[in-house]
Amino acid sequence: MVLFAVVLALLGALFLALGAQRQGSAVKADTGGLGLNSNGFLRLLRNPRWLLGLLLLGLGLLSNMMALITAPLTVVQPIGAIALVITTVVNSKDQGITLNRPTVVAISSCVTGSAVFVLLAVGATVENHHVSSAEELTIVLLLALAIALFGGLAVVFRRRLNAFVFILGAGVLFGFVAVLTRIIGTQLLDPNGLFLLNVQWYSILAIAAAGGLGSWFVQNAYSAGPPDLVIAGLTVIDPMVGIAIGITILGELAPHVPPVMGIGMAAAALVAIVGVVALSRHHPEVTSRRNEAARELRGSSGPGQ
Repeated sequence: MVLFAVVLALLGALFLALGAQRQGSAVKADTGGLGLNSNGFLRLLRNPRWLLGLLLLGLGLLSNMMALITAPLTVVQPIGAIALVITTVVNSKDQGITLNRPTVVAISSCVTGSAVFVLLAVGATVENHHVSSAEELTIVLLLALAIALFGGLAVVFRRRLNAFVFILGAGVLFGFVAVLTRIIGTQLLDPNGLFLLNVQWYSILAIAAAGGLGSWFVQNAYSAGPPDLVIAGLTVIDPMVGIAIGITILGELAPHVPPVMGIGMAAAALVAIVGVVALSRHHPEVTSRRNEAARELRGSSGPGQ
């Protein structure tokens, strides 16, 4: 079963990578690096490349879910980081981009830091199979605050938000979604036989709102940066948020965890996040867009202006 899960996780990473690259290139071609608006999104719904990317992303998520059901998190989660490497290679070939050294170092930091963080976290946590109503409501209220915060930023500063802010918001929101999805799955399988009657309506509403806003952020991140940055943000930030919620709210911290393990988790998280930040600043596609914007600004403010 573990071997089957590894194959599923590898397929999931491949599908996620190819799906992100297809959608990213479609959004970039449609927006030309500008922000995505509602009309642009409606055009994407008729774009075969974007729809193919959506299908591949769906297959990737399904493969990962099946892998998590059949094998421990320690086996599946680090494999997901391979999606970042695949996305980077595929996108660089598709766009004719030569990767610079800072980008390679940043990607290595993302993959290494996130994998080490997850491996340490699994040894430091125990799953809470009996989430109380108060704990679930606390998570939903915190998610509502996150939606208000990132939604407010999107409304007020939409034209000035960069790719990192979009993907940070998406990673945080999808981290909450993953936790609530796990809680609802446990409620559906509760031996009391009530199934859907166990599920709280506010959790479903919170998942729908966070999933919608998170998906919108992902599409805007595609228009403002490379698809490998999107995958980097999701594979780094999403699991970290989920694990943090489990430890702080659901009481999933294992007993007698040595302080050195906590220090190791913090160090691994820092390495991964620094990698995402560096990728958002030094990726060739990002620097190319920044240089082009600077040239346009100098041209518009030239002599006689």
